[in-house]
Amino acid sequence: MASGGDLTLVTGASGFVGSAVARALQARGTPLRLLVRASSPRKNLEGLDAEIVVGDMADAQAMAAAMRGVRHLFHVAADYRLWARDPEEIVRNNLSGTHAVMGAALSAGVERVVYTSSVATLGFKDDGTPSDETLPLAPVEAIGAYKRSKVIAEREVERMAADGLAVVIVSPSTPIGPRDVKPTPTGRIIVEAAEGRMPAFLDTGLNLVHVDDVAQGHLLALDKGRQGENYILGGQDVSLGHMLAEIAALVGRKPPTVSLPRAPLYPLALATEALAYLTGKEPFLTRDALKMSRHHMFFSSAKAERELGYSARPYGQGLSDALEWFREAGYVH
Repeated sequence: MASGGDLTLVTGASGFVGSAVARALQARGTPLRLLVRASSPRKNLEGLDAEIVVGDMADAQAMAAAMRGVRHLFHVAADYRLWARDPEEIVRNNLSGTHAVMGAALSAGVERVVYTSSVATLGFKDDGTPSDETLPLAPVEAIGAYKRSKVIAEREVERMAADGLAVVIVSPSTPIGPRDVKPTPTGRIIVEAAEGRMPAFLDTGLNLVHVDDVAQGHLLALDKGRQGENYILGGQDVSLGHMLAEIAALVGRKPPTVSLPRAPLYPLALATEALAYLTGKEPFLTRDALKMSRHHMFFSSAKAERELGYSARPYGQGLSDALEWFREAGYVH
């Protein structure tokens, strides 16, 4: 077990991306300290040789304690919900958490920080070509509380970089692959499609990337990233229809062929949100998701490839690895 003054701290280590980063660091032989919340499931920590500390990222005192003896920090933790009874809670959590973690890192003199943002903080090009790091959103332009929270938190990190925090920002696109315990919204789509519960789809697109490639991108950002710069860590652009067809082929089902119009889905989204408000269970369809689906959420990783030496495997491998893990974990039958 690691201890001493050469530790690397990973926040959000029990989560999907955080656990992949921790495993990539362990493979490199890095002494690890992992921050998890008391309520977080520990399944993704299995097999990791690391010091586990329990605390909330918004607790400044806990963050100051977690930062002792830390040389490098990966701040991966985030409130990743696309819906909440109180949407502003997501904004408060991500801003206060980022402020507390980064403030503690600055006070402790941490040598290098990698901050996990998201392509959610970026806008889209009018001509439909893939977006890049040159299109930062203003908070008012972001659709939904999660995207707005990530924009606000990213601006706070940029401000602290200007104040001397040695931080590099990375923006994963849509990670897929093993250990998606929650699962993420995209993981839910993979599970529903594999179980034959998605007979139709919307005309939209996304950029899919294997979670382990995202993790390697984090390590490359630590080694080679320029201070204060943002690097998209993406994979391949794909339409939702093609993604569902590939899942169907992998599980031996017929692919869905019906493309739905958006307008009639808004009343349904309103109804599922109302039900979610009563039950507290995140809805599968939301009005914000319908608004976002109007865009083909395509992104370019050219900057990370050029400056960091980043690369990503074909997205189909991520789907295959995700399905294998979901089967073994009992999500898919």
